Amino acid sequence: MSSLIEQATQRLEQLRQAGVAMPDDLQGQTHASADVGVDTIAGAGAVDTGSTEEAAHPASKRVELDLAALAAQGFLTPDAGRSHIADQFRVIKRPLIKNAMGKGPVTLNHANLIMVTSALPGEGKSFTSLNLALSIAAELDNTVMLVDADVARPSVLRMLGLPQGPGLLDVLEDSVDMASVLLRTNVNKLTLLPSGTPHPRATELLASDAMSNLLDDMARRYPDRIIIFDSPPLLLTTESRVLASHMGQIVVVVQAEKTPQSAVLQALSAIESCPLKMMLLNQSSANAMGGYGYGYGYGYGYASESTPR
Repeated sequence: MSSLIEQATQRLEQLRQAGVAMPDDLQGQTHASADVGVDTIAGAGAVDTGSTEEAAHPASKRVELDLAALAAQGFLTPDAGRSHIADQFRVIKRPLIKNAMGKGPVTLNHANLIMVTSALPGEGKSFTSLNLALSIAAELDNTVMLVDADVARPSVLRMLGLPQGPGLLDVLEDSVDMASVLLRTNVNKLTLLPSGTPHPRATELLASDAMSNLLDDMARRYPDRIIIFDSPPLLLTTESRVLASHMGQIVVVVQAEKTPQSAVLQALSAIESCPLKMMLLNQSSANAMGGYGYGYGYGYGYASESTPR
């Protein structure tokens, strides 16, 4: 018993020295001597056992995602078995990760900032953003942050069954510290940044120097982190075009047999300055995907080579 108490006390001291805030009542438990049970000691020692995000942002809030409900909706939960959609996202994420880590064919600024958007609403960009984040969270060497940047119609927290709260816009207004609005999840290596409190000048905030500085910091602070932005449709608002100017990679989701080619071309022309664009065909037909009734197609365009294929 004394050995367990000593180990727990040493662990808490290490966390305090690392800057992690420790609740007073928990500190008291480590000095409770022989009346304290083994389970209590183990709980005290497990305040955090090494989560990258928790160590980096001790003030951030932890939320529990209903993984069973997410799996029922078609999302890639950590305990899900192998599936066709999981395999598709493995193929989709691999070049994105390679580019983000500086191992792609070209050098990109802010390569680990990936914007997911579409030409029009209802094409599946938010579903794609969340599944892409969940797939990357399964990587051994990377962490992922999912940012709800669709500030006009945020949907990430709603899809996850979480209440809306402060986030990106509040940080840009300089009313809160970013660490205090980050949401750590029970999916290891996945952190969320909500869109935040609705603001009448959201576009101006996203185009401000504060946003540029924030993205620079986000891109450079953690070299193993990939940041995915669920962004508004390109032809619906101007926010996504502002965001695109800061991104290293852009994924444009196109719903098969629905989105007019003219809309796709118009959307691509709005982000032509981005050096790398990935076209993602959502809900493609069985004939297009070799017999599967649901799937993704994909293709890359560098610089001006952005014609859909």
